Amino acid sequence: MENKISEIVGAAREAISNAADPVALDAARVRFLGKKGELTAILKGMGKLTPDERKAVGQAANDARAVIEQALGKKLDELRAAELERRLQEEVLDVTMPGKQRPIGHRHPLEQVLDEVKEIFLGMGFDVVSGPEVELDYYNFEALNIPKDHPARDTQDTFYISDNVVLRTQTSPVQIRTMEQRKPPIRIIAPGKVYRSDAVDATHSPVFHQIEGMVIDKGVTMADLKGTLDAFAKRMYGEQTVTRFRPHHFPFTEPSAEMDFRCFACEGKGCRLCKNEGWIEILGCGMIHPAVLKNGGIDPEVYSGFAFGIGLERVAMRRFEIDDLRLLFENDLRFLGQL
Repeated sequence: MENKISEIVGAAREAISNAADPVALDAARVRFLGKKGELTAILKGMGKLTPDERKAVGQAANDARAVIEQALGKKLDELRAAELERRLQEEVLDVTMPGKQRPIGHRHPLEQVLDEVKEIFLGMGFDVVSGPEVELDYYNFEALNIPKDHPARDTQDTFYISDNVVLRTQTSPVQIRTMEQRKPPIRIIAPGKVYRSDAVDATHSPVFHQIEGMVIDKGVTMADLKGTLDAFAKRMYGEQTVTRFRPHHFPFTEPSAEMDFRCFACEGKGCRLCKNEGWIEILGCGMIHPAVLKNGGIDPEVYSGFAFGIGLERVAMRRFEIDDLRLLFENDLRFLGQL
């Protein structure tokens, strides 16, 4: 049996040496060391031997297994090294070849315009603040002089989360939150998303963006409001920009107004975009109502202020001469790539 073991070792060495790949090498391992392998068969026949013979044959079989396993490991290392060398030769990277040009994105048009608006008002001494989009009814309505039975609540078409929690319909709640946290003089803008149950069309969306603005100090007048907003329009669109102020009503300002700019699509002649009026509303504004100042903890006998709410989408439409609001939300790369 010892001679048989020597023959098995010799055959194993030859099979291992001739193995061309890991699959053939594993086949040689199974042939000699597997459960039904040739060396295993020798060990299974040791029961017929005497104790002395079993000892000698067992030692020879263990030595043979060690030799075969060592040969298998060495051959596997050789095969792996050869495979690595082959891949290094075949997969050579030519670092002198030009790389593939990857398309690079850019900021969304609304973000571009918002940055411009911020820059203009920061230059006027305003701070940029923010507030929650899920807002308490108190801040969204009651503190802004809109009690629960006020008809303005119907016109807002509010998304209610509960009786006292809403998706904010305007960025005006930031006014009250800022008044509670700061003392005059106050000059802030508060950009952010707002939500209203509006039908989607060329100039309306249920989700859009407003930029709330507020100034509170001693001696602030309507002239300051008009001068600030007119300066903003001219900085944004150029000195040739034509604006107008129309009397309006907002519960939280008195007196109130809306500011329009001449329609860029028809130059005031009337078209689908401006609903044949020649003008497009860009923002609402007015002097802060004394009741709102009181609700914010500011004495209206000492301080006055103005507030305005700019529609960011409408500013962007004028800025890029876009005639349909929906283009800003559809994320069509063919459109966005032009801006």
